[in-house]
Amino acid sequence: MFDLVIFDCDGVLIDSELISARMLIAELALHDVDIDLDYVTRHFLGRSYPVVLKQIRTEFGIDLPDTFEAEYRARLLAAFAAELTECKGVRDVISRLGVPTCVATSSSPTRVATSLKCVGLSGLFGDRVFTASQVSAGKPAPDLFLFTAARMGVAPERCLVIEDSLNGVRAGLAAGMTVCRYVGGSHLAGKVGPDPDDARAHHRITDFDQFFATFPELQRMEDCNAT
Repeated sequence: MFDLVIFDCDGVLIDSELISARMLIAELALHDVDIDLDYVTRHFLGRSYPVVLKQIRTEFGIDLPDTFEAEYRARLLAAFAAELTECKGVRDVISRLGVPTCVATSSSPTRVATSLKCVGLSGLFGDRVFTASQVSAGKPAPDLFLFTAARMGVAPERCLVIEDSLNGVRAGLAAGMTVCRYVGGSHLAGKVGPDPDDARAHHRITDFDQFFATFPELQRMEDCNAT
């Protein structure tokens, strides 16, 4: 049924969203922008940095200084180096998949490369990592997923997307792909209700231990025989 599995990064491969939110809240507070975790979840989850800037400018009437992004990213990556972990069970899933995999993320190239290196996942994807910087419109637009499928040489309808954010789900659906929402990240603990009509994934898992029960056809044949 599928020829490619596309993983989002933050909140799917790496349990990074609470760290990112904490750092962003702290950095914005230095510029008199007062937001909380719920605000970050509603407006920024699954979105690219330019979208964050636009939201802050629109709602708070503030243009952040040119140095803000570099300072925020430097502190964030330092926090990642100290605290970041991979999402439980995802490495095992990737190692047992019988079809190609790649990453499609709203993170910047530097951030995703550093993040994957921090948790030792870089070698599982190599150069098969695609970012919102490569397309004109980020999630929830379908552009990044369509670009990724084209680069990987796979038709959109043959792709399975693993996403945590509603905007990521929307992007996958708009691209005509099958979408599985992973809700096991620490940032979603106790906060996941019914999905809205425009972001209703085809499947939902709370733990990667459930992955091959949901998609048994994606397990490598030798692993199936061993099981």
